[in-house]
Amino acid sequence: MGGGGQLTEPGSGRAGGVYTWEEVQSHSSRNDQWLVIDRKVYNITQWAKRHPGGFRVISHYAGEDATEAFAAFHPNPTFVQKFLKPLQIGELAASEPSQDRNKNAAIIQDFHTLRAQALAWLMIWHWGTNWMLTLLCSVMLATAQSQAGWLQHDFGHLSVFKKSRWNHLLHKFAIGHLKGASANWWNHRHFQHHAKPNVFRKDPDVNMLSIFVVGATQPVEYGIKKIKHMPYHRQHQYFFLVGPPLLIPVFFHIQIMHTMISRHDWVDLVWSMSYYLRYFCCYIPLYGLLGSVALISFVRFLESHWFVWVTQMNHLPMDIDHEKHQDWLTMQLRATCNIEQSFFNDWFSGHLNFQIEHHLFPTMPRHNYHLVAPHVRALCEKHGIPYQMKTMWQGLTDIVRSLKNSGDLWLDAYLHK
Repeated sequence: MGGGGQLTEPGSGRAGGVYTWEEVQSHSSRNDQWLVIDRKVYNITQWAKRHPGGFRVISHYAGEDATEAFAAFHPNPTFVQKFLKPLQIGELAASEPSQDRNKNAAIIQDFHTLRAQALAWLMIWHWGTNWMLTLLCSVMLATAQSQAGWLQHDFGHLSVFKKSRWNHLLHKFAIGHLKGASANWWNHRHFQHHAKPNVFRKDPDVNMLSIFVVGATQPVEYGIKKIKHMPYHRQHQYFFLVGPPLLIPVFFHIQIMHTMISRHDWVDLVWSMSYYLRYFCCYIPLYGLLGSVALISFVRFLESHWFVWVTQMNHLPMDIDHEKHQDWLTMQLRATCNIEQSFFNDWFSGHLNFQIEHHLFPTMPRHNYHLVAPHVRALCEKHGIPYQMKTMWQGLTDIVRSLKNSGDLWLDAYLHK
């Protein structure tokens, strides 16, 4: 054991203590959480409940080294230090490595160098009524909604303005008034995805509510346990019926409203209601109440297709598994891939065709991704980490292919194991 000595009660820690990784990792329960940032040990047990990004995203790193995730999510570390300082209980013993578990120290050091070069070189904080007419209107509204979605994504990642509060304010406006959703709901969900992409029980984007089985591990686990909530060997077919058509207009809509009301998030609720007030004031005189509801439902239907195909082509065909405690670079490259750059691909995906660079540098302005991409690729080649680049068509078809492969794994395990 390190110089921290015996602890008298869970969650305790003597200020100025010296600890081993074994001691840090023993504090990873829901009511007892420590983590390490730059070799300093912090007791976040109480702070996690007040964390602006949500308690889940910070709790995912309990008992771990959170240095890389901290640097990726906090563009102004000096400001954050005033919150961290009271939580510090000590530091790692001098004999302890800076990395926990099996994380590659060489990769981490090289990525730190790349991050410093990217931040300095790119100066990222200084760099943006008939049926035919109704159909055209729907397409235009769906396009506007999708592009507003990429815009709110930029604000949510604090990548537009140098001052965080301007990003936060415009984020609430964009996702609330322009889209009718909730900034806090998005933050708490999306930051978990970035912190632990494609990790079961930590990334909400791979929580398929037993409608789908994904990756190579989950289908076999379900098959062995004879779990059959759906005919999973047909999931690549029913995906077209319950995936893109229903995610935004049904599942997300219910989840957003429930979250705002249950958490008493009245500010976000007001922003969201301002969108619907504006929409119905504009369209009820043209289509009536029922016609306006039908129109917005169809727009959400189109938008949902756009959103699902763009977001899933970068993640669903990639490795999806349980927690492996990998370093930041390896973890993100395992879960993400890129789509070839072109004017259309950049516009259509909100530059999320550079998903690798976005995940490595979540606060970087989108127009800088293509500049840092060659350096990321070179670093990956140096350490033998796969850097996947696909065509748009390949990315889209890989979604269906991966669902079919996972379904086949489930069927084989269900029938024969």
